[in-house]
Amino acid sequence: MSRARNPYAKPDRFTRAAKEAGYPARSVFKLEEIDRRVHLLRPGMRVLDLGAAPGSWSLYASARIGASGKLMAMDLSPLAVALPPQATFMQADALDAGSDALAVFAPYDVVLSDMAPSTTGNKSTDQARSFELFMRALAVAATLLVAGGSFVGKIFMGEDLPHARKELRKHFGRERLIRPEGTRSVSTELFIVGLERKVA
Repeated sequence: MSRARNPYAKPDRFTRAAKEAGYPARSVFKLEEIDRRVHLLRPGMRVLDLGAAPGSWSLYASARIGASGKLMAMDLSPLAVALPPQATFMQADALDAGSDALAVFAPYDVVLSDMAPSTTGNKSTDQARSFELFMRALAVAATLLVAGGSFVGKIFMGEDLPHARKELRKHFGRERLIRPEGTRSVSTELFIVGLERKVA
């Protein structure tokens, strides 16, 4: 796809603002909006960031939880930024629910997942892969969150969305669907937010 035809190639105002603020990606503004709308992050919290690269969400969350908080960031790819002392990065499989590394700071108050599959151009295939990533991230959250904790997971809108929402509601008392302003108009991504993790 040529640069002229690729809507993701040209920097927009969110991309420019992120760079100016020291974040590697525009996705930081999506988390900022979610945080503002559901009061997600507070000082002293323990946060798990699944699929953290290039690092914008980890940087933002680290700042919000402050020096008294703890953040574990994990991704198969390295981060593009250095994280503050309250955050730890591990280059590993973020979806290995049985990994001891995932549970370093568990139980967590918040689990974040901005993960998306490598897209193929086939809408149904990409949606199915996104659903699988969402469900695996939800499984990690269900295992490692405190009672009352929160989960944010990205998913591509498609026929699996109702099933994803149904599964999330099994674990959380409240649900929010948020499509942040920073989402590109051509994108089908949506964030499902689970609040008030139910006591098992």
